[in-house]
Amino acid sequence: MAAGEEEGSAPEQEPAVEEPRSFKDLGVTDVLCEACDQLGWKVPTKIQIEAIPVALQGRDVIGLAETGSGKTGAFALPILQALLETPQRLFALVLTPTRELAFQISEQFEALGSSIGVQSTVIVGGIDTMSQSLALAKKPHVIIATPGRLVDHLENTKGFNLRALKFLVMDEADRILNMDFETEVDKILKVIPRDRKTFLFSATMTKKVQKLQRAALKNPVKCAVSSKYQTVEKLQQYYIFIPSKFKDSYLVYILNELAGNSFMIFCSTCNNTQRTALLLRNLGFTAIPLHGQMSQNKRLGSLNKFKAKARSILLATDVASRGLDIPHVDVVINFDIPTHSKDYIHRVGRTARAGRSGKSITFVTQYDVELFQRIEHLIGKKLPAFPMQEEEVMMLTERVAEAQRFARMELREQGEKKRSRNDDDDTEEAIGVRNKVAGGKKKKRKA
Repeated sequence: MAAGEEEGSAPEQEPAVEEPRSFKDLGVTDVLCEACDQLGWKVPTKIQIEAIPVALQGRDVIGLAETGSGKTGAFALPILQALLETPQRLFALVLTPTRELAFQISEQFEALGSSIGVQSTVIVGGIDTMSQSLALAKKPHVIIATPGRLVDHLENTKGFNLRALKFLVMDEADRILNMDFETEVDKILKVIPRDRKTFLFSATMTKKVQKLQRAALKNPVKCAVSSKYQTVEKLQQYYIFIPSKFKDSYLVYILNELAGNSFMIFCSTCNNTQRTALLLRNLGFTAIPLHGQMSQNKRLGSLNKFKAKARSILLATDVASRGLDIPHVDVVINFDIPTHSKDYIHRVGRTARAGRSGKSITFVTQYDVELFQRIEHLIGKKLPAFPMQEEEVMMLTERVAEAQRFARMELREQGEKKRSRNDDDDTEEAIGVRNKVAGGKKKKRKA
C-alpha cells in the first residue's frame, strides 16, 4: 500500500511512521479542512492518505483505487489548494467517461470550494452547446468534461483554449479508453501545456492505461489502494440460478422479500431497462430507469429522485454502474449478468459503500453459467445461493405475465409517440393501461 515510484526512488518518499489521522496531517490548508468537515468527511480515506501529500509536493500521481474509495477528494483538494496559492482562470481540467460522473465531480468541487469562490463548469454531450460556450467564455477555474464534447469546443468555440492549464485529471481512465475516447484524449493532450501536473485515476491498470501514463505523466508516484480485484468485505453476495423465462417473476419475488430497502437493478440494454421499469410500475413498485437513450435532463432527474429517496428502485445500464455516488443503495441486483467480469465489481460497488453493509444478488440463467464462473474466478470466492421459496415465485407468474403484456403495449405506445413527437419519455407519466392492473395489486411495499 505504500506509495511506490515508477522510476528510482526519491528520499522524500519516506514511509510514514504513523498513518495521518486528519486532513490537516496530510498538509491540507485550514480553509479546505473546514470544507471537508462541513461535507462530513471526518477522516481521509486510504487513497486520500496516499495521494494528497504526494500531489501537494507537486508530483504527478497515478491512483489505483476501486470505486467508492474517495478518489474525487484525492485530486480535488490538492487542485483547490494550488488554486488558492496561485489564483487563475481555466486552472484545471477533469476528464471523465460519463455525464453523470462529470456532474457528481462538479458537485464536490463546488461544495469543497464554495467558501473560496471556486467556479466550475460541466461540459458534456446531451446539453446545448451554445450555453456551454457562454459558460466557457466566463473562464471558470475548473472544467469537468467528457472528452468528445470538450474536443468539440476546443475546435469550434472561438476564443476558448487551454493554453494556461495547470492541472489535468483523468478519472476512471481505464473506462475513458475502453469507451474509445483515445483519439479525443490525444487531441486534448496536444493542445494543453506540457508543463502541468497530471493525475491519472483508474480502477484497473490496463495496457491502454499504461500507454497513456507514459504519454501524459512525468515520473509519477503510484498510489495503489487495492491492487487485487476485490469486493468490499461488508458486502453479502449471492446468486440465484433460474430458468430464463421466469426471470421477471424472481425479480418481483425478491423485491417483495426485501421490501423497505433501496434497490439498484442492472440490465444489459436500454430497452430491457425501460421494459423492466414499466413492468415493475405496473405491479405498483416505484421504479425509475436510467440509461443512455434518455435525455440528459431526464437522466439527472431520475438520479435525483432516487437520491432523494422519492423512488426506491433504480434500473440502470452499465452507464450508471461506475462513479455514481448514490449513498443509500441497500441491494444491487444483477438482473442481466455482466459480460465483462470487471463490471461486476463496479456494479456491486454501488452498495456497502463507506463502511456500510449491503447485499448483491446475481441472476444466473442456463445461458450465463460460464460468465458467472468467470466472475467467481475473478473475485476469488464461491458465492452462496440466495434462499428462495420456489412455490411462492410460481404463484406470482400469472400477475407478472399480465404486467409483461401491459409493459409491451406501453413500450410500443412510447415508440409510436417518440416517432410522432420525437419525445424523450422516462415513463414517469402513467399511460392509461397501468390503471387496469391496479385492481390486482397485492402491495407489500412502501414507496
